[in-house]
Amino acid sequence: MSLTHFTPSGDAHMVDVGDKVVTRRRAVAEGWIRMEPETLALIERGGHGKGDVLAIARVAGIMGAKRTADLVPLCHPLSLSRVDIALELRHGECAVQCSATVETNGRTGVEMEALCAVQVALLTIYDMCKAVDRGMCMTDIRLVEKSGGRSGLWRRDPDASVPNP
Repeated sequence: MSLTHFTPSGDAHMVDVGDKVVTRRRAVAEGWIRMEPETLALIERGGHGKGDVLAIARVAGIMGAKRTADLVPLCHPLSLSRVDIALELRHGECAVQCSATVETNGRTGVEMEALCAVQVALLTIYDMCKAVDRGMCMTDIRLVEKSGGRSGLWRRDPDASVPNP
């Protein structure tokens, strides 16, 4: 097994996907942002002066998926057919869980787009709430599932996807 973004001589390069077959590609990623209970309550009440935190984070996540190739140097620009961002308040963990599902018909996968969507959504929550809680922590950001392409379906072991308390 080798890293695909390097030539045999060790130079970084963008992988040539021109000969790959176009298939339906799908990726799901997730992550968490942990915070003080008061911060979570403020998000839930919607009493934040900057607007609806979760609605804005959802739009930011969609934008993050669409702009992944602008942020990650060797990613291919992709035409995405679907980006879905789910944000769930987790009172027991004092956190917001973000899940991003990204789909396309293409020659390369959308794992990076799903991961980027989660990161940007969580960063947006941090940005909107940092005035009241600078100690928030983004954590457990990871790929949950991917399908399509030559490698087919991959799913994270369910026991490995439980976030640390």
